[in-house]
Amino acid sequence: MADRALLSGLTSEEAAKRLAEFGPNAIARQERRSVGRIARETLREPMFLLLVAAAGLYLIFGDLAEGIFLSAGALLSLSLVVAQEARSERALAALNALAEPRARVMRDSVLVTIAATQLVPGDIVLIDEGGRIPADGLLIEGNALEVDESTLTGEAAACTKIAASADQNPTESDSSKVFASTLVLRGQALAQVTSTGMATRIGQIGAALQNIQEQPTLVQRNVRWLISRLGVLALLFCVVVAVTYGLVRHDWFQGALSGLTLAISLIPEEFPMVLVIFMALGAWRMAKHNVLVRRSAVIETLGATTVLCADKTGTITQNRMALRTIWRSGQGHELSDELLDEPRTVIEAAQLASAVQPHDPMDVAVHAAAGPRSGVDLVRSYPLSPQFLAVVQVWRTDTKGQLVYAAKGAPETILDLCRLDEGTRTKAEQAIHDMASSGMRVLGVATARTDKAAERKPREVDYQFEGLLGFEDPVRSDVPPALRLARQAGVTVAMITGDYPATALAAAREAGIDTAAGVLSGSEAETAPDISRFRIFARVMPEQKLMLVRRLQRAGHVVAMTGDGVNDAPALAAADVGIAMGQRGTDVAREAADLIVLDDRFASVIIGIGLGRRIFTNLRRAMIYITAIHIPVAGLALLPLLLGLPPILYPMHLVLLELIIDPLCSIVFEAEPSEGSAMTRPPRNAREPLFGSAQIAMAALQGAILLVGILVFYLWMSRTGAEPGEARAASFVALVAGHLALAPAVLATDARTAPRHHRWTLWLITAGTSLLLLLMLAVPELREIMRFSVPTARQLGVGLAVGIAAGGWSAARIFFRSGQATTANPGRYTATIG
Repeated sequence: MADRALLSGLTSEEAAKRLAEFGPNAIARQERRSVGRIARETLREPMFLLLVAAAGLYLIFGDLAEGIFLSAGALLSLSLVVAQEARSERALAALNALAEPRARVMRDSVLVTIAATQLVPGDIVLIDEGGRIPADGLLIEGNALEVDESTLTGEAAACTKIAASADQNPTESDSSKVFASTLVLRGQALAQVTSTGMATRIGQIGAALQNIQEQPTLVQRNVRWLISRLGVLALLFCVVVAVTYGLVRHDWFQGALSGLTLAISLIPEEFPMVLVIFMALGAWRMAKHNVLVRRSAVIETLGATTVLCADKTGTITQNRMALRTIWRSGQGHELSDELLDEPRTVIEAAQLASAVQPHDPMDVAVHAAAGPRSGVDLVRSYPLSPQFLAVVQVWRTDTKGQLVYAAKGAPETILDLCRLDEGTRTKAEQAIHDMASSGMRVLGVATARTDKAAERKPREVDYQFEGLLGFEDPVRSDVPPALRLARQAGVTVAMITGDYPATALAAAREAGIDTAAGVLSGSEAETAPDISRFRIFARVMPEQKLMLVRRLQRAGHVVAMTGDGVNDAPALAAADVGIAMGQRGTDVAREAADLIVLDDRFASVIIGIGLGRRIFTNLRRAMIYITAIHIPVAGLALLPLLLGLPPILYPMHLVLLELIIDPLCSIVFEAEPSEGSAMTRPPRNAREPLFGSAQIAMAALQGAILLVGILVFYLWMSRTGAEPGEARAASFVALVAGHLALAPAVLATDARTAPRHHRWTLWLITAGTSLLLLLMLAVPELREIMRFSVPTARQLGVGLAVGIAAGGWSAARIFFRSGQATTANPGRYTATIG
């Protein structure tokens, strides 16, 4: 047994001194991308390389003012991209801070939870089953641990660790040492930290971790493939147009500019930027609602979830166990009553079967009711297993050296251990049923004593049935409204628990889960022909969760699964969306999951599904918009050349368009709030791609209509005797107006709502763009750079009308079809479920 003074831990002042001396308990990791690095990466993009080439041509062979303007515009466009990606980096850094491992440590004689990076040598940490050990240390108190050290040794076999004795030399053996990053498979103990950070064993090999790169998602790989192919195609067009223009019109400078203009217009370089920004900021927004995204690809799957399998304890209920009823010798006793010797005997026996340092809520409740324990020393613990649903602890008394076996667990397991007569067993089973039907979690308690000090296996001794304990675990107040919202969204919620069936049924009724199909046990689910109609699964072992996931997936469902234990990890990894609990979940469960619910609230899971739908929908809209706007830009760069007309677009026009498009894609679309109908629509088909044929067709239609409208307007201007500068200016104004009108049109297409008046960023961009166009037309120097002439008021009016009508026709159609705009409340479902 460790010295009590040692177990009080370090003082806050001493810990601060050691942190300054030894540094944070962290292995060197990849540094965040700096602004300079982001800029260098952006400059390597094809679009910016082409802009640099165009600016160089102007500066060397063309007009100096145009070259300077083009260079300044390219620099401003680069600055916008860098600013947005730097914002994403800050969001990712905030997410990494939330995802940092935590450690429970004694500080100032109090057990507190801190970031594992704040551990220092000398700290006393509590480590238990399912957690990763946060630093190298020496076991000083507690049960024998089974530790997976394969991250260090490569051996999958579990290692047994025991607390160091007073006369043991800790340098002689690793049997009492634990090491950072290794996983506790079984047991609970206290350890004194000996090494942190780069001084740990894992830290000594940590340099290799710096080279690990996060793999791109499927969507990111597809977009990169598309951009690379379009880049090659754009360069080929650039060469063909330049050569054709030079040979036919004998103007190689203008041919090179036309080729570069066409190449720039063909590359949808916004795709990768939008993906990075949406995923990073979307995950950051979800974290603000206590849902941490570990794998960005899961955002694509959230909106398609059809079945959510949720734990009862801690997710549906509060996981705040309160001991309410004690049953012994055919009589029940309320804890509020004055307890006599007989019911107190049950509590004291249950305390002997509970962890010495209680962490489980039921163990905490038992310790609180029993009070201090003395006169016995723990010999060994036998944890619960799928084959034996009870915990047994063996103690040695200080009087006669007897061994006391204390067992608590599933009532049916305890009754089988005690070999009761039929009458006593019938009374006990009736009491179990009555307590469980009222929603209590029921534990059976039994003890056995042996005169000989020789230890025997738990099933080899004769037990005496002590009684039953009934615990209340109320349903969370936010669960019933969250369940109602899940039903509205077409998401089926199934409750999974290891509890007695009657307890599960009572909790399901209180929460509002459909109980019409009854309860199915884990063993029954393995053989049942169809489990899809059941909503309550009881007496489910963690290993059976994987079976439930597989069977629901084979039935065609997209399955989300919550879990918190070591044995939940396979099911979390196999589920389409694995969800771990951040507060009570083990490290291994969090590592296997796609999402971590930081506050363990079921409502946060439902909010996360709604936010996932929002992110997916907005990302799809942004990709439709990007595709649609590149069609008229590319068409207007190429078709006038084919028709023998003066060019409409030059590189400086494309730079100006980029200054409009980038904020629209990355700010307006990303910030679009959830629709009022986001959680009243059924889940989308899981096979439906983010950007499939339907979205491509919609983008092509909207882009083609905008192209035709502006091209016809340009032809009309040219045929009615307008100067090339006038036609170019009015057509460019029409194109910009079409781009601005297209944004709310695309936002309205999927939302089934008309344009909204609260999109202040869109109106701000519109106002800034209008002012910029006025300057381009009003200032002679700018007009000359843009190759504009001042059009008449009639020409400008017609151009604006054409652009707005060709870009915003779909929004107008939706508006008139619906009769009025529907104002969405972005926080409606969040507020509804608390």
